[in-house]
Amino acid sequence: MNKMKWTTGARSGMIAGVSCLSLMATSGEARAQLQPIPFDKIGIVTTKLTPHFYALTGSPNTDPGHPEAAGGRIGVLVGRDGVFMVDCSYAPLSGKIMEAIRKISDGPVRFLVNTHEHPDHTGGNPNFVRLGAILLARKETRDALAQPLPPAVAAAIGNAALNNDSARLPVLTYDGHSTVRLYFDGETIDLIPVVASHTNGDTMIRFEEEDVIMIGDFYRNYGYPFVDPAHGGSFKGVVAAIDTLLTIAGPNTRLVPGHGSIIDRNALVVYRDMILAVRAKVASLVAAGKTKVEVLAAKLTEPYDSQVPGGLRPLPANLGTSADRFVGTLYDECKN
Repeated sequence: MNKMKWTTGARSGMIAGVSCLSLMATSGEARAQLQPIPFDKIGIVTTKLTPHFYALTGSPNTDPGHPEAAGGRIGVLVGRDGVFMVDCSYAPLSGKIMEAIRKISDGPVRFLVNTHEHPDHTGGNPNFVRLGAILLARKETRDALAQPLPPAVAAAIGNAALNNDSARLPVLTYDGHSTVRLYFDGETIDLIPVVASHTNGDTMIRFEEEDVIMIGDFYRNYGYPFVDPAHGGSFKGVVAAIDTLLTIAGPNTRLVPGHGSIIDRNALVVYRDMILAVRAKVASLVAAGKTKVEVLAAKLTEPYDSQVPGGLRPLPANLGTSADRFVGTLYDECKN
């Protein structure tokens, strides 16, 4: 195993649900009481999906913002040429993640690609770069990572992401219009950019031979859909991204979201239909002159609440439920 000192920063904790932070900073909610993540209590759970592809997650019920599994899900392709990673979760977990990888491969981490810029997916970038990984992402993702964080957000994140470390930035970027193809250990890997959906820098990663696609966060099935408008996200874009994914996913393709359970293409159709149905209800109420408070009070997600794990669970920092966040963001989109 490669020996190195894992950089975790000076602080010992961070906000739960870091991908909500840009919204919190915009709304002022970042001043609310935030609960730190006990990184020392988080283990890494490894799931073998195909002969050469594994999904790694943080253990459940340890990350207040992601109770289904701490941090963002990681994808790992292993072979004779080494390891190809998708996302890397929080910085303080890098050592544990590397230990988990060493149980399935003794090869070097050759490549790391980010699905988008949120800290629960990119926090450990510098640690893996210093192990020799070549870091790739969309230019929009690099641009977002390069920006200084608002003070409230930086204070909330703490040591979950190494935001002053230049090694966090991708050294190879691509635009949002063309698929990038890599050939690695007999596998064809496609980096497929999608329209602004969860953020403006989302990428799907398809492993053609393994028949696995890492989705990122424009799809999730723990909690209701979530977008980051401060970084270009929109539900109109989510629907378009799902349409793109439906064109490339086969009947047996394993679809691996950043949060929630692993799915097939049938679940995408249900998810897309739910977004469109709720958006239509919101648009109707907006057209009728209803306020956001009135729209939230209408409980438009009620037909789906029993089918969405965590949908009514309170979010950190007094942000309401993920159902309220979903409907509230749709309201803002329909008003603009």
